[in-house]
Amino acid sequence: MSTRPRLLVLRALGLGDLLAGVPALRALRRSFPDHELVLAAPQELTPVAAATGAVDRLLPSSAPGRAVPRRLDWTGPPPEVAVDLHGNGPPSHRLLQSLRPGRLLAFAHPDTPEIDGPPWYAEEHERDRWCRFLEAYGIPAEPCDLRLAGSPDRSLAPGAIVLHPGAGAPSRCWPFDPYLAVATALRKRGHRVVITGGADEGDLVARLAKEARLPDTDVFGGGLPFGRLSGLVAGARAVVSGDTGIAHLAVAHATPSVTLFGPVPPSRWGPPAHPRVLWHSGPDGDPHGRRTDPVLLRVRPADVLDALDRLPEPS
Repeated sequence: MSTRPRLLVLRALGLGDLLAGVPALRALRRSFPDHELVLAAPQELTPVAAATGAVDRLLPSSAPGRAVPRRLDWTGPPPEVAVDLHGNGPPSHRLLQSLRPGRLLAFAHPDTPEIDGPPWYAEEHERDRWCRFLEAYGIPAEPCDLRLAGSPDRSLAPGAIVLHPGAGAPSRCWPFDPYLAVATALRKRGHRVVITGGADEGDLVARLAKEARLPDTDVFGGGLPFGRLSGLVAGARAVVSGDTGIAHLAVAHATPSVTLFGPVPPSRWGPPAHPRVLWHSGPDGDPHGRRTDPVLLRVRPADVLDALDRLPEPS
């Protein structure tokens, strides 16, 4: 076991959440250079954590439905510092308190009055939220420090336009027919189009690829290993997706992207200014709902094609 003092960060969420948290993780790395930085997150995010250049070790931790894990498999002395990047508590606060850390950094909550943290603002952008949180504890953070460290794997389809029709919840999934219209139009324009999907989206990807008449070499359903997905995104002409993990991965590689937003606006989860976002203002919906949000349904294939036309030409 390492003899270094340990700093534990709880963010047991998904790919997009981890990538949005990279500026905060890097800020902690800079402020605690002598500590072993341990990230409590789902085990499948181990290579992503390594690519941040900020995490020394991942502690496998997850719970269904983005909930707070019931326990952490922490061994040895308590962490010198524990940081709650999971939410505003109190379940995540109490989970970390159970480890008896020397110091706990967390947002204030009325049910944990012993924590004198900064206030939580529900409408704040996710990247800005966690940087402001650390700044309140005297830890400088830069919200745009998003690029992943190191070189990505070689692309499986260099120069292709990547379409990713799935998302973490149905409410953030643009429907099948518009994606098919975009894929068909891009093919007619002479672009190479590839389709990607998560581990449980193989049928969706296969159907879209079949109806768009894509070759098998351009179909990547069933969840690519992170290294291959990262290389594919890094080498892409552009990425088109909903508000989900691959959109954040495109930002992390500075790949041009078109992200379709709904039910949550880009003011809370959107990329920095250089990619294109499509959003029709309306009431916020449930980002984990079971039906496509009405705001997202207002985006048309022509909007996506026009946004792609406006992206900068590859260098």
